[in-house]
Parts: sequence; structure tokens; C-alpha cells
Amino acid sequence: MAEVSTQQFLEIEQIREGVLLLKNKSLRGVLMISSLNFALKSADEQQAIIYQFQNFLNSLDFPVEIVVQSRILNITGYLDKLKEIETAQKNELMKIQTAEYRKFISDLVAGRQILSKIFFVTIPFTLIEIPKIGIKKESGFNEGQFQRAKSQLWQRMEFAALGLRRCGLQCSFLNTQELIELFWSLYHPEEAEVGYYPEIPPEIIR
Repeated sequence: MAEVSTQQFLEIEQIREGVLLLKNKSLRGVLMISSLNFALKSADEQQAIIYQFQNFLNSLDFPVEIVVQSRILNITGYLDKLKEIETAQKNELMKIQTAEYRKFISDLVAGRQILSKIFFVTIPFTLIEIPKIGIKKESGFNEGQFQRAKSQLWQRMEFAALGLRRCGLQCSFLNTQELIELFWSLYHPEEAEVGYYPEIPPEIIR
């Protein structure tokens, strides 16, 4: 039986200049969006946010995909720092208290009681949306086609980011390395939860 790699099931053909190139020759850009504690807002503020989000959705003339990712909160760096403080502590009582606090935090996270939610908005674009430009399914992008499509995609992403910022949300465009780490973490959740990510060769980041 022939070996089957995970990559055969991915729709992504290449990640280039912060853009996902799919096997069907369409492009995707990804925005990472901050969370908003809606419940702590006043009734008037909640209504204003709903109204702005409604305006944002009504203003779109292209499809978007909203993805919510729940993940155990990664505090590996914080626990490592506590260990350093514990080791360097001269006062024996403070050393014991620091060790107990570090164990408490570690057990709390290990019990899967603390989750972080990350929000993403995926923006699409295809070459057939550019007048007089087409692409054969079996061929790839040439540089001119890619740059034109990327420019159009970026305009959509800026438009979406502007609408979301009006709702009080912060937006950031994921670059190539961040996109690679995002999709790697989706297929390696246990490693990602403890803060492990593979080293990405510089030559493939562009």
C-alpha cells in the first residue's frame, strides 16, 4: 500500500508573501482578530457593537470565513520564569512559596481549565475576478498574475480590517511564518499547546 502524507489532504499548495496559494489556484489571506469582552459592556455599548458588526457584514461584496480556535493557554514561558526565580531565591520560605505557586499554576493548566480563544477571518480572491486575466487549472501563477491578485486580495483585507476595527477589534495580517506556524499547530495541537514549534528554514519564508 502506497504511503499517504498529510500534505496530500491539504488544499494549500504554497505559502508566499503572507498569501495562501491553494491547489485550485485561488488565494487566501488571513487576519487574526482580538477578542472583545462583550458581557462587560453597557447595554448601549453592546448595541453599538452589534450595529457596527451588522454594517460590516452588509458592506462586504465578497465571502469571508470566520474561524474560532480554542486552545489550552500556553504559559510555558511563564512557568520557566517562575522556576528561574525559585532557583535564584535566597530566602528558603520564599523559595517554597514560589515552588508551590508554580505547581498550582501548572496543575491548573494541566487540568485543562484555562482556554484561550483565537479568532481568524479568511479572505478569498481568484484570478478570474480580474477582467481579461485567466489561468489554466494545470498551470501555475506567473509573477505578474500573482502580484496583481495579491494586490486585490490586500485591498479586501484592508477593507475587512477597517470594518472590524470600527467594532472595537484589533486586526493583524498573518505573514508567511505566522501562517506556517498556524497550520502546523492545527495538525500538532499537543506540541503547540506547550509552546513547541519547528524551526522554519529562512529560505522558505518570503
